[in-house]
Amino acid sequence: MEGHKPVNIAHAGSAAKYETAVFAGGCFWQFEPYFENLKGVLSVSAGYTGGHTQNPTYNEVSSGGTGHLESVEIHYNPSQISYDELLQVFWRSIDPTNADGQFDNLGPQYHTAVFYNSKEQEADAKASRDALAASGKFDKPIVTEIAAATKFYMAEEEHQDYYKKNPIRYKLTQFVSGRDAFLNRTWGTDHTVAVAAQAGDKKNFNKAERLAALTPIQYAVTQNDVDELPFENEYWDNRQEGIYVDIVSGEPLFSSKDKFDAGTGWPSFTQPLDKEHVVLKEKGGLFSKVTQVRSLDADSFLGDLFKDGPEPTGLRYCINSAALKFIPKDELAAKDYGIYTAQFEEQ
Repeated sequence: MEGHKPVNIAHAGSAAKYETAVFAGGCFWQFEPYFENLKGVLSVSAGYTGGHTQNPTYNEVSSGGTGHLESVEIHYNPSQISYDELLQVFWRSIDPTNADGQFDNLGPQYHTAVFYNSKEQEADAKASRDALAASGKFDKPIVTEIAAATKFYMAEEEHQDYYKKNPIRYKLTQFVSGRDAFLNRTWGTDHTVAVAAQAGDKKNFNKAERLAALTPIQYAVTQNDVDELPFENEYWDNRQEGIYVDIVSGEPLFSSKDKFDAGTGWPSFTQPLDKEHVVLKEKGGLFSKVTQVRSLDADSFLGDLFKDGPEPTGLRYCINSAALKFIPKDELAAKDYGIYTAQFEEQ
């Protein structure tokens, strides 16, 4: 496929509706990773909230004089992971009985808190806290604050995904802090939260049977990384409303809401419908690289990603029709994709 320089991104956007959760759990370098790889979590950002100054910097918050707490803001798909499940991960990532900070990070900026965005989140947070207190897991009172969310200020870029950018230092600080040792000692085999399967999850499929049912071009594209011909494929000019799913697994991939005419002869999208089902892989040598787009469950080759798309993402997911199956909006509920109907009802 022709295009400009490819891009490799960690968090693609999503057309599915999302909600926001905000938690403070001590040093955000250590706290952010607990939420990063949860199914249904679209993005995790480190930042500051709960204070009395505008546009605080890391140095200002670290001084303890702004009233802000180091926090994370989580965008998540509630059809895939619930707020209560996020709360369970939160409690299993902190010491909720420490009123002075977290582990080796002491000071008001390291206090723990749940910042709710709705009355429903407030009720869930308080119920979760009370259940934890009644469980007998801790022999000291739970001191984690539960308060209404205020403006969240993104931390500087060097603090985003710190554990990826500085893996050695991250592992060292995590070990020295004693956080993991405390959590493993406290929770044991119950440390990991099992996220319940949600509607629309298409992982249960017989891949061999699905592959046997493919047409020659569908097999060549999805299994042998072959591109179909431009302008001579099923969906390049499809203008119906609905979603596109993987031809092999049925997992949801793209929405007509994000489809645009790039003039290439292949279906083009600005972003995935659900980033959890889209995997990016760099292919090629030293001087010629391309970012492949593949599906998560089926590992189907879908197409390539380029950094020459329109706003709001500036990205172009150039996808082969042969890797896709189109589900019209009127058939979503009947075919078990009802969680995606809301986007087509918005005015």
